[in-house]
Amino acid sequence: MKHPCLRLALAAAIGVVLAACSQTMGALAAQPARADATVGAQALKKLPRKAGERVAVTLYEVRTELPGVSARSATEMFKTALVQSGQFRVVERARLNDGVMREKQLQLSGLASGKAAARTLRGAQYVFEGTLSETNAGERQRSAGVGVAGAQLGGSSNRDTIAIDVRIVDAGNGDIVDAVSVRRSIRSDEAGVSGTSSLIGTILAQRGKSSPYTPEVQAQQRHSEGIDSALRAVIDEAVLQLARRFEP
Repeated sequence: MKHPCLRLALAAAIGVVLAACSQTMGALAAQPARADATVGAQALKKLPRKAGERVAVTLYEVRTELPGVSARSATEMFKTALVQSGQFRVVERARLNDGVMREKQLQLSGLASGKAAARTLRGAQYVFEGTLSETNAGERQRSAGVGVAGAQLGGSSNRDTIAIDVRIVDAGNGDIVDAVSVRRSIRSDEAGVSGTSSLIGTILAQRGKSSPYTPEVQAQQRHSEGIDSALRAVIDEAVLQLARRFEP
């Protein structure tokens, strides 16, 4: 290769591609499993364990209006957060037929030993009713770009907001005695570069040179907070608020 500037351009282009590939492979590498260490989960675990009899609560289903978020997953996250808080006696209702009632039937039929079949289920004093919503899709969107001799550099950011509303219902009379509402922003950022062949061609032309081997590099990087982590964050905060409502 006779042109020093072309060699330099090729080296730079290859460097960009290798760096992008390295970051991508690093992101795709298997990560070891670990216990939930989010800020909200840690805050729940740090709550002082309530002494004596805890108030019995239940949650039938978290309704969701979020695309890609199942009601069952959100419900399980909510129940996990309630248990982790140590402030409530959480009684199962949504999946009784999957576990408790099946075990009772086995014992009642004599196929399994035990006294569970003769015991009645614990009643809930309060029912939590939760609804997930996307309060403002695309609340804030920004984008910018610049062109340099045919090369294009650009970036954009987007912010959505999700929310959870939880009502506290007295199981005895059906009264809605309190409610909490939590909102959280989800941010995503994107940046990209393209058109490097035009830039290199312009540089060579200014020097009175040309080459048929002008490299074209396209690179794009995107960072976005996952809906799962944002969902857990709003649920954890909602449970923290609920725990404060039941403080003596």
